[in-house]
Amino acid sequence: MESFIRNLEASIYKGFIDQQYHTAGSYRPRLLVNNVEQNETVLTSLLEELDNSESFIFSVAFITESGLATLKSHFLDLKQKGIKGRILTSTFLYFNQPKVFRELMKIKNVEVRLTNVKGFHSKGYIFNHKTHYSLIVGSSNLTAHALKVNYEWNVKLTSHENGEIVHHFKNQFEEVWKDAQLLTEEWIESYEQTYTQVIDSKVMDRIVELPAQYQSNSIVDALKIVPNKMQQAALQEIQAIRDAGKDKGLIISATGTGKTYLAAFDVRRFAPKRMLFIVHREQILQKAKSDFKRVLGGPDQDFGILSGSNKQVDAKYLFATVQTISKEETLKQFAHEAFDYILIDEVHKAGARSYHKVIDYFKPKFFMGMTATPERTDDFNIYELFDYNIAYEIRLQEALEEDMLCPFHYFGVTDFEYNGETIDDTTVLSRLVDEERVSHIIEKILYYGFSGDKVRGLIFCSRKKEAEELVPLLNAKGFRTVALTGDDSQEERELRVNQLENGMLDYILTVDIFNEGIDIPSVNQVVMLRQTQSSIIFIQQLGRGLRKHESKDFVTIIDFIGNYKNNYLIPIALSGDKSQNKDNIRRNMKDTSYIKGISTVNFEEVAKRQIFKAINNSNLTEMKILKEAFVELKNRIGRIPYLYDFVTNHSIDPIVIVNKYSNYHQFLLKVKEVVPTLTDYENKVLTMLSLEILNGKRKHEIILLDILLYEKKVEYNEYLNLLNEANCQVDDATIASVQHILDLSFFTQTQRVKYGEKSIITLHEDQYFNFNEAIRESLHSNHYFKKMMIDIIQSAKEKNKRYSCNRPLMLYEKYTRKDACRLLNWKNDESSTIYGYKTKHHTCPIFITYHKNDEVESSVAYGDEFLNQDVLKWYTRSNRTLQSEEVKKIIEAKENNIDVHIFVKKDDDEGSDFYYLGKASPDENTVRQTVMKDKNEKEIPVVHMNMVMEQSVDSKLYHYIKNGDID
Repeated sequence: MESFIRNLEASIYKGFIDQQYHTAGSYRPRLLVNNVEQNETVLTSLLEELDNSESFIFSVAFITESGLATLKSHFLDLKQKGIKGRILTSTFLYFNQPKVFRELMKIKNVEVRLTNVKGFHSKGYIFNHKTHYSLIVGSSNLTAHALKVNYEWNVKLTSHENGEIVHHFKNQFEEVWKDAQLLTEEWIESYEQTYTQVIDSKVMDRIVELPAQYQSNSIVDALKIVPNKMQQAALQEIQAIRDAGKDKGLIISATGTGKTYLAAFDVRRFAPKRMLFIVHREQILQKAKSDFKRVLGGPDQDFGILSGSNKQVDAKYLFATVQTISKEETLKQFAHEAFDYILIDEVHKAGARSYHKVIDYFKPKFFMGMTATPERTDDFNIYELFDYNIAYEIRLQEALEEDMLCPFHYFGVTDFEYNGETIDDTTVLSRLVDEERVSHIIEKILYYGFSGDKVRGLIFCSRKKEAEELVPLLNAKGFRTVALTGDDSQEERELRVNQLENGMLDYILTVDIFNEGIDIPSVNQVVMLRQTQSSIIFIQQLGRGLRKHESKDFVTIIDFIGNYKNNYLIPIALSGDKSQNKDNIRRNMKDTSYIKGISTVNFEEVAKRQIFKAINNSNLTEMKILKEAFVELKNRIGRIPYLYDFVTNHSIDPIVIVNKYSNYHQFLLKVKEVVPTLTDYENKVLTMLSLEILNGKRKHEIILLDILLYEKKVEYNEYLNLLNEANCQVDDATIASVQHILDLSFFTQTQRVKYGEKSIITLHEDQYFNFNEAIRESLHSNHYFKKMMIDIIQSAKEKNKRYSCNRPLMLYEKYTRKDACRLLNWKNDESSTIYGYKTKHHTCPIFITYHKNDEVESSVAYGDEFLNQDVLKWYTRSNRTLQSEEVKKIIEAKENNIDVHIFVKKDDDEGSDFYYLGKASPDENTVRQTVMKDKNEKEIPVVHMNMVMEQSVDSKLYHYIKNGDID
């Protein structure tokens, strides 16, 4: 408690008296806003407080279903911990819809009351913690827009339990609460009757509508229909392709982003004499024809269908199924130049023979392909088909940011447990269709709900039998469901889709047939009852609900997460991060700010653990995965990719490749590419640069290497000028460290042999730098070697953008012990003897594995512990006393001019990298000598002390490390 009060006092002093006060304090008052550029939202802080509270009270005038959805999984996790809360709201202005009150009734650990206080318009959230209260008060109601995107001002305050301010708020709340009415089913029914009579549409939260230009049916108004902002940008890029003399273009656009309208706008601009639009399913034709007619205008007879049942072959704008037009007798009805503009929808299917027949037959002036998923596993190279001309590309995350899609709330929920075992890859069918599992599924889909008046859901199952056997079980519980599989006819599928859209069905259960090529905009709930085998399929299935529709404000995605080895694909799919870097995947679990707009990603606590377990156990560097990514990128760019291509195309992190194969040349040999040869020494030089420079963690070496690739030598003073221009830290110790790296003297003997032993760069008489003679000769005579060198440096420059050049270490980036030795300007790599800490060159890096492995010997299983975001209780090595020289140095760090740096990793599953949490100072008042027991139960001395952090640890990272989980 004393520690908390000191921290609070420092926080208040900095917040209200002197912003320059040297101690930050983790409880300082903060302004909470929604800032897209900074990835800040009010919701983030609210969830942080909620997840770590012991009880909570909300006083909010307005609540929407979407706002409540952002908290549902968190309320459920708190319920499992026995934590309860209260929400006070009202019927002010009849903003709150009856359905939101029904959703509130589902949350069993939250009591809700309605106040009749006139003009009730409060917006406050109070959280009770072990040592204090937190308050968030300001302009944000409990709506998704207020918590994530609107321009809002909220103040977050922290108070001791005896503080006056918190009691003012609590007393106000209790005063209104005691006279408020309990929310009941009977009250909701009564309110619903009144609500329907008096509701004023102007006070509704918002109704999602299709853009007005998409609703016009008037031919006269066709030219008034204008493309949206993203479509305008796309049209310019498509035109640029044509202006460059190219006659093919590929559009890669997420499902629901308006590819058809984009194509229609481009056709309008191109003004072809005749156009052919090819699809693979007949039911898509009418919709495509209708959309084109709205944009292009013209008489009805200009628009025709060519399919099994229609043969309007003379139409100016012809919409055809590939099955019909690819028939020999149909093709011969047309001249080769009959159409000057041809479009193929879902063009990733164009590897089929039927498509090739059509493509080879016609000779259009421009050929356009459209797809949401260009990545294929069938060896068909869609990029090659379009001469590698990507006219336009927008993926899921960008489309959400531009508000082109229906927002979604994703819930990763825990699948059914049987006898303590969660469903996994080997679970037999009988368990998948067990009565108890069905009850579990129903419980989740009812709790997480849907937007709109009635559910229109798709349930994706793992196998046909599962879908077919779940239907009668769900129907017996009062649901109206059917199963659709590949065995069902096209007519049956269309019938069932119409029934779902018209409210005659609640759910269609299927396996894979609805992954793509089906358009049901009114779908408001997507349920995934199968493991994620592919990021592509995951996004395809999630995308079934992402089309905007007037009947819904958002779509609910409920993903049942079992004990599946491929669970690591979920954060990969949601983030679009293909780096295969485990640290990136973990970060995308603990920070989902890559999901823009009001959409959210939520995981129940047990489901989170299943995913982290899968990340830890997965082998993301196995050759199969790396080769697939390599082939995909090679197909995309039409040549052997270099490391920089992986970076710019957001593919595999080059570090992943070189850490496994030493350098990229070795990887190319492994994937059986025919590449020029390298000498043994050239290979070793590439290995050194790949393993030591490519990570981009210090810019100084990169700058020097970069200029020497093009100049024979670099004057010493010129190099210093270049560093100053780049705003880099320039001092003797850092320059000496750069030399030790590049002359290899920093490294161990084993490493020097691996890197070729010779100094790569030499400083001659303090006047100029140059490469050694062997490298200069290789750069001159071996173009391939030079290209590989340039590639490494170019990639390193790109990776360096996340680091600052004027400080050695960046907060919250990850570093190894070896990195610390290098970046703290140690003369040699002493990582093998650092163990937990080491003092050298006026620096003391401390490395902490927060959650020790059970097998760790007790004498080294130190009890290091964060007391809060500002204070770390730290233990020295065992067999150390207050008289030990190394201990005295650290205790007197300030007097000895020693910088103490704190590096922490959650556990050993995170590998050899540690998060850098900044500098810290030992609190001399807390230094204590105590004892711990070794493996023989013998007591041995150890010293512990509190390390006061220079900066409060980021809250998300703090809870991730401390709890072994995410906020």
